[in-house]
Amino acid sequence: MRIEIRGNQVLLDGYVNAVDRESRVLPSPRGRFKEKIIPKTFEKALQRATDVELRFNHDKARKLGSIREGNLQLYEDNIGLRAIATVSDDEVIQKAKNGELRGWSFGFIDNKPNWQDGENGIQLRYLEDIDLLEVSILDKTPAYIATSIEARGEEDVITENRSDEFKAEIEDLSSQNQEKREFDYSYYENQLELLKLKGGK
Repeated sequence: MRIEIRGNQVLLDGYVNAVDRESRVLPSPRGRFKEKIIPKTFEKALQRATDVELRFNHDKARKLGSIREGNLQLYEDNIGLRAIATVSDDEVIQKAKNGELRGWSFGFIDNKPNWQDGENGIQLRYLEDIDLLEVSILDKTPAYIATSIEARGEEDVITENRSDEFKAEIEDLSSQNQEKREFDYSYYENQLELLKLKGGK
């Protein structure tokens, strides 16, 4: 995860979640399970989505932007879902400077539940058809899993959050933190003056 601070904004660039990799063991009302996101799942969700929001800690009141607003790019590659976001929120910038940003997370709805029996009573769940609602930057250690129930049309649906921790590489390019590296040309200027004097003799 790369965090680049540029004065009054911060660039966040990293992976929200990996594909084709089993998660650690997670709890659920069905019992313990591991989860794997099938490759192209994010790609299909992005093709279908009219917009995906960028939030802080999944808080609807702390929307930081979206794909439609132009400050969030999302795409899936062979590693997983990659996000590149430019944020101008003062609190997020300060937390970036303080090294307090802890991870990415994404909110989704599973449209095609696929559960299979695994070893030692731990089920396997495959995500292959989801609606991607939002991605969030977190300032707390990701819990990886959380669920809530929201209304969609005439029915209630379960929305879920998933997250991965990252090690942040922070580069502060804001003006007050940049070193001014002015090159000293005086030696060369003096040499030029000497050459001019010699040339004039």
